[in-house]
Amino acid sequence: MSNLYVHYPFCKQACHYCNFHFSTSSKGRPAFFSLLRKELELRKEEIQYPLESLYFGGGSPSLIPPKEIGSFITYVVRHFDVYDSLEITLEVNPDDVNENYLKELKSIGINRLSIGIQSFFEEELKMMHRAHDVDQAHKALATAIKHFDNFSLDLIYGMPYSTLERWEENLKTALTYQPPHLSAYALTVEKKTVLEHLIKENKVSLIEEEAVKDQYDFLINEMEALGYVNYEFSNFGKAGFFSVNNLNYWNGKPYIGLGPSAHSYDGHSKRSWNVSNNHRYASGVREGKLAYQSEQLNLKERYNEYLMTGLRKSEGVSLMHVKKVFGEPFTSYLEEQVGRQLDQRNLYWDGDQLKVSKESKFLTDGIAADLFLV
Repeated sequence: MSNLYVHYPFCKQACHYCNFHFSTSSKGRPAFFSLLRKELELRKEEIQYPLESLYFGGGSPSLIPPKEIGSFITYVVRHFDVYDSLEITLEVNPDDVNENYLKELKSIGINRLSIGIQSFFEEELKMMHRAHDVDQAHKALATAIKHFDNFSLDLIYGMPYSTLERWEENLKTALTYQPPHLSAYALTVEKKTVLEHLIKENKVSLIEEEAVKDQYDFLINEMEALGYVNYEFSNFGKAGFFSVNNLNYWNGKPYIGLGPSAHSYDGHSKRSWNVSNNHRYASGVREGKLAYQSEQLNLKERYNEYLMTGLRKSEGVSLMHVKKVFGEPFTSYLEEQVGRQLDQRNLYWDGDQLKVSKESKFLTDGIAADLFLV
C-alpha cells in the first residue's frame, strides 16, 4: 500500500464552493479517531505494501488536537510497515495556525503542511465564505516558514469578477513566501453548493473560459520561469518537494481512504468508497460491518483512466505501457486516435511518451477525453 488517507469530516463553517463531505456539527468529533483505528484494524489485510504517505485531509483536520493526531500516527507506525521517509501531510486552515500549534505538529511527526490560502483578496475570501482573512493568511505562511521546510499552499484562479492582473498579484504574493510546492485549481461550480445557487440566482457571475485559460497560462509560465516543475496539471514543485501523496494517486498506485466518504483503490481494478454519512459510517465501524460501495473497473475503463491521469502528468502517456498492460488493440486505437490532436499541436511525441503541449495544457482533460475508447 502506497498511501493512507484520512478524511476528517468536520469544519467550522461551509465554504460556498465545496462539495466534499463534511459537517459543521461537533457531534461525533471526540470518538472519531477511535473509529479510524477500528476501521484500520478491520481493513489491515488490504495493506500489503509499505506506506509511503499518510495524509490528513477533510474537512478541516487542523481542528484536531495535535495529541490525537500524534496518537494515530504512533498507532500506524507501530502496526504497519512504513518507509523511513514516510511523508505525513496535514491540511491546515490559516485561522488555525500559530507558533505553538506548529511546534506541536512537528513534535508529533507531521513533516509536511498543505495550507489552504485560496486567495489574498478579502472580497474573494468572503465570496468563498472562508473562515480566515487575508491577515491570517499572511501570518500563517510567515509562521509556517519558521517551522517547516516542506509545505504547500493552495490557490484558486478563475474567480468571479477576477482579472488577469488580479490573478498575477495573487500568485506573486504567494511566491514571496517561496513555497517549495504550490497547488492551483480553477474554481469549479459543483452541484448542490451555495456557489451553484448564487450563480443560478444571478448573484454571482463567472468569467469567460478564455479568461480562465489566460490565468492558467500565466501560472505555468511564471512557475516555470522560477524553476518549479509542473509535474501534474494543478501541482507545481521544486526538486525534491513533489507531493508523494499526489504522485502516487496520479501514478495509479494503491491507497486506502479512512473515514466517511473516503475512497480507496487496490492499484489494479477495484475502487471503493465509504458512505458519505457520519452516523452510518460510525455505526458500521462499531458493528464491524463497513458501510461502503465498490466497483470493478474493466479493461476499457482502466485504459481511459490511464489516459486521463497520464496526460495530466509531465511524463505523459507511455505507448509501451499501453501495449504491455492493455494490449495491441488499445495501442493501435491510440495511434489512430491521436492523429488529429498531433496535427493541431495539442499533443506531441517525446520518444515513447505522448505529452500535452505547453500551449494546450489548459485543455488537457478534453484532449484526454477525445482519445477515450467509448
